[in-house]
Amino acid sequence: MKVNKLCILGLGYIGLPYAATFAARGIEVHGVDVNPRVIESLQAGKIHIHEPGLQDVLDEALRAGKLTVSSQPVEADAFIIAVPTPFQHDKFGEHNGIRFKLADMRAVTSATEAIVPMLRKGNLVILESTSPPRTTVELVAPILARSNLQAGTDFHLCYSPERMLPGNLLHELVNNARIIGGITPESTRAARDLYATFVKGEIHETDATTAEMVKIMENTTRDVNIAIANEFARLAEKFGVDVWEAIRLANLHPRINILNPGPGVGGHCISVDPWFLVEAAPELTKMIYHARQVNDAQPHFVVEKVKQALAQAAVPGGEDSALQNKKIAALGLAYKPDVDDLRESPAADVIRLLQKEGATVRAWEPFAPNAKLEGVDMASDLDSAVKDADAILLLVSHSQFRNLNPVNIASNTSARVIVDTVNAWNADTWKTAGFNFHRLGDAKSPVSNL
Repeated sequence: MKVNKLCILGLGYIGLPYAATFAARGIEVHGVDVNPRVIESLQAGKIHIHEPGLQDVLDEALRAGKLTVSSQPVEADAFIIAVPTPFQHDKFGEHNGIRFKLADMRAVTSATEAIVPMLRKGNLVILESTSPPRTTVELVAPILARSNLQAGTDFHLCYSPERMLPGNLLHELVNNARIIGGITPESTRAARDLYATFVKGEIHETDATTAEMVKIMENTTRDVNIAIANEFARLAEKFGVDVWEAIRLANLHPRINILNPGPGVGGHCISVDPWFLVEAAPELTKMIYHARQVNDAQPHFVVEKVKQALAQAAVPGGEDSALQNKKIAALGLAYKPDVDDLRESPAADVIRLLQKEGATVRAWEPFAPNAKLEGVDMASDLDSAVKDADAILLLVSHSQFRNLNPVNIASNTSARVIVDTVNAWNADTWKTAGFNFHRLGDAKSPVSNL
């Protein structure tokens, strides 16, 4: 299928790289987003997310005159839906005592409805948003049928999951294997022709529901593997072990690859997608459900670690009151290192829990210095975050945090308690600089050499 004009709905971390890449390859692209700030920024030629190389690709697309943006879709040969699919924060499902989160499909529904007036015979519609199994055939297809056109007969309909990592989006967009699932073989081939304009990775053809399942399986597997790592961290502290050393040694086995623990699991995929399977089949997803419970509880484990650190630093009142009226500098809010993506950030959960325990927390996120998170006090820079702190809590392993000089930090803060939740800092170096050093999952090393 030849696509001369493409309409992409959703210009976030996925839709914008697609729009810029397709346009830079000579296809006329119209991007759509409901956020007026996104439209204003792109119309001014500026990206609104942090992603290496993306501004250059956008510049190329704009110079070629192939990219336009607005809040409304236009007629096109093909449509790609790349809108968010979070879970609902105010509604839950329940099955035999299991309480689970529910997928929020309102953005997919709205985007699909917006396509209906534009849909013409021979068009191609692709859903990219991560979605529960059977979304393409049971949600998207019936909505598009309001056009009096039939999916698979009058127009092509596919699901093709995005499988890219923020911070490396442009490389993975081009080079990762591509899964395309059509509701008919003809739909699959039409989408294959479109993606083949820039995809260098292998393109694999299947049906729509299998493609949906593939994406959720990938992220659920990661979530389960992180859950066991987080449980290992808890066990290590119980048994007097350094979990980071234990993981390194265990991974010497040729068939073992244990992931790293941390303050929790965030982002728009791994912390969300497993709930889609639990919602769809709660009676069949006991392990997936419990992995989610472990990872969602990890911020509470971090708070207990901070309590212990302050109590061991001879703070009056003992562990139970160790957080009351204490000032904590929280470094990092993104869900992973070196990106500005704060969606479902476990760091934000940690901060709110600390505040609930009576602590005052100032957060510094260098990749999103102007971010606004409800209930989170954002510092203007690193120095203002740590200046009057009683403790410094490292929540994200950003490169610039890993490279901090503890001697310089010691001269800029009254804090002498460090809690590293991501194994980014050398304990001996920080101890030598005068800090009581604590690391998540490490009960083996002494707190201080002083």
